[in-house]
Amino acid sequence: MSVFEAVMMLCFGSAWPFSIYKSYTSRSNKGKSLWFLIIVLIGYTSGVLHKILFNFDFVITFYIFNLTLVLIDTALYFRNYRILQSSSK
Repeated sequence: MSVFEAVMMLCFGSAWPFSIYKSYTSRSNKGKSLWFLIIVLIGYTSGVLHKILFNFDFVITFYIFNLTLVLIDTALYFRNYRILQSSSK
């Protein structure tokens, strides 16, 4: 187990609640990149798989938590996309 890895995951994870809040309240995708979200999802999924297959420890909870936050932000991206599409008709 690496304390540094845990701190890194905590720091990365601390930004997602702000992003989710902005996505939810603004109802807009302005400043969002679906490709970025997908890349981050792949990264966190790879981290979870690595923890399961090679180095299982408590840091996996941070990976899963961050993955969940990015999934929420991605779902909001699609919600906001639908909102913008319906308002432009």
